[in-house]
Amino acid sequence: MSDEPNILNPEWDAEMADAPFRAKAMRAGARAGSHELGATLYEIEAGGAISPYHFHHANEELLIVLAGSPEVRTPGGRQRLAPGAVMAFARGEDGAHAVTNPGPEAARILLVSTMHFPDVAEHLDTGALLAITGQAAGKVFPAGSDVPFPDAVLSAIEAGNGDDAA
Repeated sequence: MSDEPNILNPEWDAEMADAPFRAKAMRAGARAGSHELGATLYEIEAGGAISPYHFHHANEELLIVLAGSPEVRTPGGRQRLAPGAVMAFARGEDGAHAVTNPGPEAARILLVSTMHFPDVAEHLDTGALLAITGQAAGKVFPAGSDVPFPDAVLSAIEAGNGDDAA
């Protein structure tokens, strides 16, 4: 790993060769020493994707198309982007998005984001929730696995009352 990341000559941190991803990623922000901003370079093969349709409660993202013609799904519909295009995704449901590459050539994008933790991301097509506690850390709650907040608090209190250490 070199000391200075270079998006023109990337050293890939992750290669997701299998469908639906078919993409490579370099965490350029982390490699450069950033703590409050994330910047990930993605190379998405034709037919690949980097994310399901989702939005974040705590973070906003900025997509910059470097090469190719990826497709972005937002609440306004699907849109093909050209090299040089810049698109922002606000936090909250209005910033929902998914990035895919219908092809025919590979697409390269830089995705910049704020890095506020904890964060909750909602996957709108599946209803899953992601509780994100740090870079690449957290828990996933599939649709239907959640419990009402008062019930969770009551269960936690009851579990704590059985503790003899108090």
